[in-house]
Amino acid sequence: ARSSPPRPVLAALLSPQVPTCWIRPLEVGQSHVLGKEVTVTLLDSNHCPGSVMFLFEGAFGTILYTGDFRYTSTMQGEPALRGRHIDRLYLDNTHCHPHRPLPSRQHAMRQAAHVIRMHPRHQVVIGVYSLGKEALLVDLAMEFSTWVVVSPWRLEQMRLLELPDVFTTEEGAGWIRAVDITEIRWDTLVSWNTLHPTIAILPTGRPVKVTHPNIYPILYSDHSSFSELCEFVKWLKPCSVIPIVRGSICQAYFQKYLSSAPQALPDLKIPKPVQESAQQQSKRKVQEHRRLLKRAARHSVPRGVVYESPEKHTEKSEESVGVKVLQQNCCESAFCSEEGCTCCHTGEEEGKEELSGEQPGVARAVSAVSQAPVSDEHFPAGFAGQYLLTPLNVLKQNSSQKFDKLVEDFFRRGEAS
Repeated sequence: ARSSPPRPVLAALLSPQVPTCWIRPLEVGQSHVLGKEVTVTLLDSNHCPGSVMFLFEGAFGTILYTGDFRYTSTMQGEPALRGRHIDRLYLDNTHCHPHRPLPSRQHAMRQAAHVIRMHPRHQVVIGVYSLGKEALLVDLAMEFSTWVVVSPWRLEQMRLLELPDVFTTEEGAGWIRAVDITEIRWDTLVSWNTLHPTIAILPTGRPVKVTHPNIYPILYSDHSSFSELCEFVKWLKPCSVIPIVRGSICQAYFQKYLSSAPQALPDLKIPKPVQESAQQQSKRKVQEHRRLLKRAARHSVPRGVVYESPEKHTEKSEESVGVKVLQQNCCESAFCSEEGCTCCHTGEEEGKEELSGEQPGVARAVSAVSQAPVSDEHFPAGFAGQYLLTPLNVLKQNSSQKFDKLVEDFFRRGEAS
Protein backbone atom coordinates (compact mmCIF):
# COMPACT_ATOMS: atom_id res chain seq x y z
CA ALA A 1 0.00 0.00 0.00
CA ARG A 2 1.06 3.58 -0.58
CA SER A 3 0.51 6.42 1.82
CA SER A 4 -1.50 9.40 0.62
CA PRO A 5 0.26 12.73 0.07
CA PRO A 6 -0.47 15.43 2.66
CA ARG A 7 -3.62 17.46 2.06
CA PRO A 8 -1.84 20.75 1.03
CA VAL A 9 -0.20 18.77 -1.79
CA LEU A 10 -3.52 17.60 -3.18
CA ALA A 11 -5.02 21.09 -2.88
CA ALA A 12 -2.06 22.41 -4.87
CA LEU A 13 -2.77 19.87 -7.62
CA LEU A 14 -6.38 21.03 -7.86
CA SER A 15 -5.83 24.79 -7.62
CA PRO A 16 -4.87 25.39 -11.29
CA GLN A 17 -8.22 23.97 -12.46
CA VAL A 18 -10.53 24.62 -9.50
CA PRO A 19 -11.02 28.01 -7.76
CA THR A 20 -9.53 27.90 -4.27
CA CYS A 21 -12.84 29.01 -2.75
CA TRP A 22 -14.25 25.58 -3.64
CA ILE A 23 -11.34 23.59 -2.20
CA ARG A 24 -11.54 22.47 1.41
CA PRO A 25 -8.75 20.01 2.25
CA LEU A 26 -9.78 17.17 4.58
CA GLU A 27 -7.39 15.01 6.55
CA VAL A 28 -7.37 11.34 5.58
CA GLY A 29 -8.34 9.01 8.42
CA GLN A 30 -10.22 11.66 10.40
CA SER A 31 -14.00 12.05 10.67
CA HIS A 32 -15.56 15.33 9.53
CA VAL A 33 -19.07 16.54 10.37
CA LEU A 34 -21.16 17.87 7.49
CA GLY A 35 -24.10 19.92 8.69
CA LYS A 36 -25.70 18.39 11.77
CA GLU A 37 -26.57 14.89 10.64
CA VAL A 38 -23.80 13.50 8.41
CA THR A 39 -20.26 12.40 9.21
CA VAL A 40 -17.72 11.60 6.49
CA THR A 41 -14.35 9.89 6.88
CA LEU A 42 -11.73 9.80 4.12
CA LEU A 43 -9.73 6.59 3.68
CA ASP A 44 -6.76 5.92 1.41
CA SER A 45 -7.99 3.98 -1.64
CA ASN A 46 -4.55 2.84 -2.88
CA HIS A 47 -5.30 4.07 -6.39
CA CYS A 48 -3.49 7.17 -7.72
CA PRO A 49 -1.91 9.77 -5.40
CA GLY A 50 -4.54 11.45 -3.25
CA SER A 51 -7.39 9.09 -4.15
CA VAL A 52 -9.69 8.26 -1.24
CA MET A 53 -12.74 6.24 -0.25
CA PHE A 54 -15.64 8.01 1.51
CA LEU A 55 -17.32 6.56 4.59
CA PHE A 56 -20.65 8.31 5.24
CA GLU A 57 -22.58 7.89 8.48
CA GLY A 58 -25.95 9.37 9.41
CA ALA A 59 -29.67 8.69 9.83
CA PHE A 60 -29.57 6.89 6.47
CA GLY A 61 -27.14 4.30 7.84
CA THR A 62 -23.50 3.71 6.93
CA ILE A 63 -22.29 3.94 3.33
CA LEU A 64 -18.82 3.20 1.98
CA TYR A 65 -18.06 4.64 -1.45
CA THR A 66 -14.78 3.20 -2.73
CA GLY A 67 -14.39 5.28 -5.87
CA ASP A 68 -11.45 3.98 -7.89
CA PHE A 69 -9.46 1.75 -5.57
CA ARG A 70 -7.00 -1.14 -5.45
CA TYR A 71 -7.69 -3.40 -2.51
CA THR A 72 -4.86 -4.46 -0.26
CA SER A 73 -5.03 -6.61 2.88
CA THR A 74 -3.64 -3.70 4.92
CA MET A 75 -7.07 -2.04 4.60
CA GLN A 76 -8.37 -4.55 7.12
CA GLY A 77 -6.31 -2.73 9.72
CA GLU A 78 -8.11 0.56 9.06
CA PRO A 79 -9.76 1.59 12.38
CA ALA A 80 -12.70 3.25 10.64
CA LEU A 81 -13.58 -0.01 8.86
CA ARG A 82 -12.65 -2.65 11.41
CA GLY A 83 -15.84 -4.23 12.80
CA ARG A 84 -18.00 -1.63 11.04
CA HIS A 85 -21.56 -2.44 9.94
CA ILE A 86 -21.88 -1.28 6.30
CA ASP A 87 -25.39 -0.85 4.94
CA ARG A 88 -24.34 -0.05 1.39
CA LEU A 89 -21.05 -0.61 -0.40
CA TYR A 90 -20.58 1.34 -3.64
CA LEU A 91 -17.85 -0.77 -5.25
CA ASP A 92 -15.32 -0.08 -8.00
CA ASN A 93 -16.19 -2.97 -10.31
CA THR A 94 -13.85 -2.06 -13.17
CA HIS A 95 -12.35 -5.57 -13.26
CA CYS A 96 -15.26 -7.47 -11.75
CA HIS A 97 -15.07 -10.53 -13.98
CA PRO A 98 -13.97 -13.99 -12.86
CA HIS A 99 -12.26 -14.73 -16.20
CA ARG A 100 -10.21 -11.56 -16.27
CA PRO A 101 -7.11 -12.25 -14.15
CA LEU A 102 -5.03 -9.28 -13.07
CA PRO A 103 -1.53 -9.51 -11.56
CA SER A 104 -0.39 -7.44 -8.63
CA ARG A 105 1.36 -4.17 -9.41
CA GLN A 106 4.62 -5.60 -8.09
CA HIS A 107 4.37 -8.51 -10.53
CA ALA A 108 3.51 -6.14 -13.39
CA MET A 109 6.58 -4.04 -12.58
CA ARG A 110 8.79 -7.14 -12.83
CA GLN A 111 7.26 -7.92 -16.23
CA ALA A 112 8.09 -4.40 -17.44
CA ALA A 113 11.64 -4.77 -16.14
CA HIS A 114 11.98 -8.07 -18.00
CA VAL A 115 10.92 -6.44 -21.29
CA ILE A 116 13.49 -3.68 -20.75
CA ARG A 117 16.27 -6.20 -20.09
CA MET A 118 15.41 -7.96 -23.35
CA HIS A 119 16.29 -4.71 -25.18
CA PRO A 120 19.56 -3.51 -23.61
CA ARG A 121 20.39 -1.13 -26.51
CA HIS A 122 16.97 0.48 -26.72
CA GLN A 123 15.60 3.61 -25.17
CA VAL A 124 12.36 3.11 -23.27
CA VAL A 125 9.22 5.20 -23.53
CA ILE A 126 6.40 4.57 -21.04
CA GLY A 127 2.87 5.80 -21.71
CA VAL A 128 1.02 7.14 -18.66
CA TYR A 129 -2.00 9.30 -17.88
CA SER A 130 -1.77 12.77 -16.35
CA LEU A 131 -2.04 11.15 -12.90
CA GLY A 132 -1.30 7.56 -11.98
CA LYS A 133 1.46 4.95 -12.52
CA GLU A 134 3.97 7.13 -10.61
CA ALA A 135 4.97 4.15 -8.46
CA LEU A 136 5.87 2.16 -11.58
CA LEU A 137 8.12 4.96 -12.86
CA VAL A 138 9.87 5.24 -9.50
CA ASP A 139 10.38 1.46 -9.23
CA LEU A 140 11.87 1.22 -12.74
CA ALA A 141 14.16 4.20 -12.10
CA MET A 142 15.42 2.52 -8.94
CA GLU A 143 15.71 -0.89 -10.64
CA PHE A 144 17.92 0.39 -13.49
CA SER A 145 19.57 3.35 -11.70
CA THR A 146 18.52 5.89 -14.31
CA TRP A 147 16.67 9.16 -14.47
CA VAL A 148 13.13 9.26 -15.85
CA VAL A 149 12.78 12.13 -18.31
CA VAL A 150 9.43 13.95 -18.09
CA SER A 151 7.87 17.20 -19.28
CA PRO A 152 8.25 20.35 -17.14
CA TRP A 153 4.62 20.29 -15.91
CA ARG A 154 4.89 16.62 -14.95
CA LEU A 155 8.13 17.29 -13.08
CA GLU A 156 6.39 20.00 -11.07
CA GLN A 157 3.59 17.55 -10.31
CA MET A 158 6.05 14.90 -9.12
CA ARG A 159 7.59 17.44 -6.77
CA LEU A 160 4.19 18.43 -5.40
CA LEU A 161 3.52 14.74 -4.74
CA GLU A 162 6.84 14.59 -2.87
CA LEU A 163 8.00 11.55 -4.85
CA PRO A 164 11.65 10.35 -4.82
CA ASP A 165 14.05 12.52 -6.81
CA VAL A 166 14.32 10.33 -9.91
CA PHE A 167 12.67 12.67 -12.45
CA THR A 168 14.26 15.27 -14.72
CA THR A 169 13.40 17.38 -17.75
CA GLU A 170 16.92 17.18 -19.20
CA GLU A 171 16.83 15.27 -22.48
CA GLY A 172 19.44 12.52 -22.59
CA ALA A 173 19.98 12.49 -18.82
CA GLY A 174 18.16 9.14 -18.65
CA TRP A 175 17.11 6.47 -21.12
CA ILE A 176 13.58 6.04 -19.75
CA ARG A 177 10.98 8.62 -20.72
CA ALA A 178 7.40 9.09 -19.52
CA VAL A 179 4.99 10.48 -22.11
CA ASP A 180 1.24 10.83 -22.42
CA ILE A 181 -0.39 7.52 -23.26
CA THR A 182 -1.84 8.96 -26.48
CA GLU A 183 1.70 9.27 -27.87
CA ILE A 184 2.16 5.51 -27.91
CA ARG A 185 1.14 4.74 -31.48
CA TRP A 186 2.54 3.56 -34.79
CA ASP A 187 3.71 6.89 -36.28
CA THR A 188 5.53 8.05 -33.14
CA LEU A 189 7.32 4.69 -32.81
CA VAL A 190 8.48 5.00 -36.41
CA SER A 191 9.71 8.53 -35.75
CA TRP A 192 11.52 7.61 -32.51
CA ASN A 193 13.21 4.60 -34.09
CA THR A 194 14.64 6.70 -36.91
CA LEU A 195 16.62 8.57 -34.24
CA HIS A 196 17.45 5.70 -31.88
CA PRO A 197 16.21 2.13 -31.27
CA THR A 198 13.18 2.59 -29.03
CA ILE A 199 10.57 0.39 -27.36
CA ALA A 200 7.33 1.55 -25.78
CA ILE A 201 5.73 0.08 -22.67
CA LEU A 202 1.98 0.49 -22.22
CA PRO A 203 0.96 -0.26 -18.61
CA THR A 204 -2.80 -0.72 -18.63
CA GLY A 205 -5.50 -3.07 -17.45
CA ARG A 206 -7.58 -2.54 -20.58
CA PRO A 207 -7.42 -4.55 -23.81
CA VAL A 208 -5.32 -2.66 -26.37
CA LYS A 209 -4.58 -3.07 -30.04
CA VAL A 210 -0.85 -3.19 -30.74
CA THR A 211 -0.03 -1.15 -33.84
CA HIS A 212 3.77 -1.54 -33.80
CA PRO A 213 6.03 -4.51 -32.97
CA ASN A 214 7.97 -2.36 -30.49
CA ILE A 215 4.91 -1.63 -28.35
CA TYR A 216 4.66 -3.89 -25.28
CA PRO A 217 1.42 -3.81 -23.27
CA ILE A 218 1.90 -4.69 -19.60
CA LEU A 219 -1.12 -5.78 -17.56
CA TYR A 220 -0.84 -3.09 -14.88
CA SER A 221 -3.83 -1.54 -13.13
CA ASP A 222 -4.64 0.71 -10.21
CA HIS A 223 -8.07 -0.98 -9.93
CA SER A 224 -8.81 -4.10 -7.89
CA SER A 225 -8.75 -7.53 -9.51
CA PHE A 226 -11.75 -9.86 -9.26
CA SER A 227 -10.11 -11.97 -6.54
CA GLU A 228 -9.24 -8.82 -4.57
CA LEU A 229 -12.84 -7.59 -4.81
CA CYS A 230 -14.12 -10.92 -3.48
CA GLU A 231 -11.66 -10.81 -0.59
CA PHE A 232 -12.67 -7.23 0.24
CA VAL A 233 -16.43 -7.90 0.21
CA LYS A 234 -16.00 -11.15 2.14
CA TRP A 235 -14.12 -9.30 4.87
CA LEU A 236 -16.38 -6.23 4.98
CA LYS A 237 -19.70 -8.13 4.85
CA PRO A 238 -21.92 -5.23 3.71
CA CYS A 239 -25.70 -5.56 3.54
CA SER A 240 -25.70 -4.69 -0.17
CA VAL A 241 -23.25 -4.03 -3.00
CA ILE A 242 -23.90 -1.39 -5.68
CA PRO A 243 -21.49 -1.35 -8.65
CA ILE A 244 -20.05 2.03 -9.62
CA VAL A 245 -19.30 1.20 -13.26
CA ARG A 246 -22.60 1.14 -15.12
CA GLY A 247 -23.41 -1.70 -17.47
CA SER A 248 -21.45 -4.24 -15.48
CA ILE A 249 -23.58 -6.41 -13.20
CA CYS A 250 -21.55 -8.05 -10.46
CA GLN A 251 -23.81 -8.33 -7.39
CA ALA A 252 -24.35 -12.05 -8.00
CA TYR A 253 -20.66 -12.75 -7.40
CA PHE A 254 -20.84 -11.27 -3.89
CA GLN A 255 -24.24 -12.47 -2.76
CA LYS A 256 -22.78 -15.21 -0.57
CA TYR A 257 -20.57 -12.69 1.27
CA LEU A 258 -23.32 -10.22 2.23
CA SER A 259 -24.50 -9.68 5.78
CA SER A 260 -27.98 -10.90 6.68
CA ALA A 261 -28.42 -8.04 9.17
CA PRO A 262 -31.16 -5.56 8.23
CA GLN A 263 -30.12 -2.23 6.77
CA ALA A 264 -30.61 0.87 8.90
CA LEU A 265 -32.88 2.61 6.38
CA PRO A 266 -33.24 0.66 3.13
CA ASP A 267 -34.64 3.67 1.28
CA LEU A 268 -32.38 6.70 1.36
CA LYS A 269 -34.28 9.97 1.81
CA ILE A 270 -33.32 13.25 0.21
CA PRO A 271 -32.70 15.89 2.90
CA LYS A 272 -35.59 18.35 3.26
CA PRO A 273 -33.54 21.47 2.32
CA VAL A 274 -32.50 19.76 -0.92
CA GLN A 275 -36.10 18.78 -1.68
CA GLU A 276 -37.36 22.34 -1.09
CA SER A 277 -34.62 23.81 -3.28
CA ALA A 278 -35.45 21.42 -6.13
CA GLN A 279 -39.17 22.21 -5.84
CA GLN A 280 -38.55 25.96 -5.96
CA GLN A 281 -36.36 25.62 -9.05
CA SER A 282 -39.00 23.49 -10.79
CA LYS A 283 -41.73 26.01 -9.93
CA ARG A 284 -39.68 28.92 -11.33
CA LYS A 285 -39.09 27.01 -14.60
CA VAL A 286 -42.82 26.34 -15.02
CA GLN A 287 -43.67 30.00 -14.38
CA GLU A 288 -41.06 31.19 -16.88
CA HIS A 289 -42.34 28.74 -19.48
CA ARG A 290 -45.93 29.98 -19.08
CA ARG A 291 -44.82 33.60 -19.29
CA LEU A 292 -43.06 32.98 -22.60
CA LEU A 293 -46.09 31.18 -24.02
CA LYS A 294 -48.35 34.10 -23.11
CA ARG A 295 -45.98 36.58 -24.74
CA ALA A 296 -45.76 34.40 -27.86
CA ALA A 297 -49.57 34.30 -28.15
CA ARG A 298 -49.69 38.12 -28.44
CA HIS A 299 -47.54 38.07 -31.58
CA SER A 300 -49.34 36.34 -34.43
CA VAL A 301 -47.48 37.72 -37.47
CA PRO A 302 -44.06 36.24 -38.19
CA ARG A 303 -41.50 38.92 -38.93
CA GLY A 304 -38.33 36.93 -39.62
CA VAL A 305 -35.32 36.29 -37.46
CA VAL A 306 -31.77 37.55 -38.02
CA TYR A 307 -29.06 34.94 -37.53
CA GLU A 308 -25.36 35.63 -37.33
CA SER A 309 -23.47 33.28 -39.63
CA PRO A 310 -19.95 32.01 -38.89
CA GLU A 311 -17.20 34.22 -40.28
CA LYS A 312 -16.01 31.46 -42.61
CA HIS A 313 -19.21 31.84 -44.70
CA THR A 314 -18.98 34.27 -47.60
CA GLU A 315 -21.66 36.81 -48.43
CA LYS A 316 -22.77 34.62 -51.32
CA SER A 317 -23.25 31.58 -49.17
CA GLU A 318 -25.16 33.66 -46.65
CA GLU A 319 -27.67 34.71 -49.29
CA SER A 320 -28.03 31.10 -50.34
CA VAL A 321 -28.64 29.97 -46.79
CA GLY A 322 -31.05 32.79 -46.07
CA VAL A 323 -33.29 32.44 -49.13
CA LYS A 324 -32.67 29.57 -51.52
CA VAL A 325 -32.17 26.84 -48.97
CA LEU A 326 -35.39 27.85 -47.27
CA GLN A 327 -37.36 27.35 -50.46
CA GLN A 328 -35.66 24.07 -51.29
CA ASN A 329 -36.31 22.52 -47.90
CA CYS A 330 -39.60 24.08 -46.89
CA CYS A 331 -41.69 21.15 -48.12
CA GLU A 332 -39.61 18.72 -46.14
CA SER A 333 -41.29 19.98 -42.99
CA ALA A 334 -43.28 17.40 -41.09
CA PHE A 335 -46.10 19.95 -40.96
CA CYS A 336 -46.55 20.15 -44.75
CA SER A 337 -48.46 17.87 -47.09
CA GLU A 338 -47.68 17.46 -50.75
CA GLU A 339 -51.06 18.82 -51.76
CA GLY A 340 -52.35 22.15 -50.57
CA CYS A 341 -49.05 23.15 -48.95
CA THR A 342 -49.38 26.79 -47.90
CA CYS A 343 -45.80 27.45 -46.84
CA CYS A 344 -44.08 26.63 -50.15
CA HIS A 345 -46.06 28.62 -52.72
CA THR A 346 -43.64 31.54 -53.09
CA GLY A 347 -42.68 32.94 -56.48
CA GLU A 348 -39.30 32.74 -58.11
CA GLU A 349 -38.93 36.48 -57.84
CA GLU A 350 -39.08 36.23 -54.04
CA GLY A 351 -36.39 33.55 -54.14
CA LYS A 352 -34.12 35.82 -56.12
CA GLU A 353 -34.83 38.86 -54.00
CA GLU A 354 -31.69 40.33 -52.42
CA LEU A 355 -31.43 40.73 -48.69
CA SER A 356 -31.33 44.51 -48.68
CA GLY A 357 -29.84 46.16 -45.66
CA GLU A 358 -28.02 43.02 -44.51
CA GLN A 359 -24.46 43.43 -43.28
CA PRO A 360 -21.72 40.92 -44.17
CA GLY A 361 -21.84 37.90 -41.92
CA VAL A 362 -25.64 38.05 -41.43
CA ALA A 363 -28.26 35.77 -43.00
CA ARG A 364 -32.01 36.39 -42.65
CA ALA A 365 -34.42 33.47 -42.52
CA VAL A 366 -37.13 34.71 -44.88
CA SER A 367 -40.66 33.81 -43.82
CA ALA A 368 -43.16 32.79 -46.45
CA VAL A 369 -46.02 32.45 -44.01
CA SER A 370 -47.28 35.98 -44.66
CA GLN A 371 -47.96 35.06 -48.31
CA ALA A 372 -50.71 32.59 -47.46
CA PRO A 373 -52.82 31.86 -44.40
CA VAL A 374 -51.68 29.05 -42.17
CA SER A 375 -54.01 27.33 -39.75
CA ASP A 376 -53.20 27.11 -36.04
CA GLU A 377 -53.32 23.39 -36.49
CA HIS A 378 -50.09 23.48 -38.49
CA PHE A 379 -48.04 26.15 -36.77
CA PRO A 380 -47.95 27.93 -33.43
CA ALA A 381 -48.26 31.68 -33.56
CA GLY A 382 -45.51 34.26 -33.62
CA PHE A 383 -41.95 33.32 -32.96
CA ALA A 384 -42.67 29.60 -32.74
CA GLY A 385 -43.98 29.66 -36.32
CA GLN A 386 -40.83 31.35 -37.54
CA TYR A 387 -38.68 28.88 -35.68
CA LEU A 388 -40.41 25.92 -37.28
CA LEU A 389 -40.01 27.44 -40.75
CA THR A 390 -36.31 28.06 -40.33
CA PRO A 391 -34.09 25.49 -42.13
CA LEU A 392 -32.20 23.14 -39.82
CA ASN A 393 -28.83 24.06 -41.31
CA VAL A 394 -29.46 27.70 -40.33
CA LEU A 395 -30.50 26.82 -36.79
CA LYS A 396 -27.37 24.71 -36.28
CA GLN A 397 -25.23 27.82 -36.82
CA ASN A 398 -26.50 29.38 -33.60
CA SER A 399 -25.68 28.45 -30.04
CA SER A 400 -28.34 28.07 -27.35
CA GLN A 401 -27.26 31.34 -25.75
CA LYS A 402 -27.61 33.14 -29.09
CA PHE A 403 -31.04 31.59 -29.59
CA ASP A 404 -32.18 32.86 -26.18
CA LYS A 405 -31.08 36.35 -27.16
CA LEU A 406 -33.01 36.11 -30.42
CA VAL A 407 -36.16 35.21 -28.49
CA GLU A 408 -35.78 38.24 -26.23
CA ASP A 409 -35.05 40.54 -29.20
CA PHE A 410 -38.14 39.26 -30.99
CA PHE A 411 -40.45 40.02 -28.07
CA ARG A 412 -38.77 43.36 -27.48
CA ARG A 413 -39.45 44.43 -31.08
CA GLY A 414 -43.06 43.29 -30.74
CA GLU A 415 -43.62 45.34 -27.59
CA ALA A 416 -42.05 48.42 -29.18
CA SER A 417 -44.45 48.19 -32.10
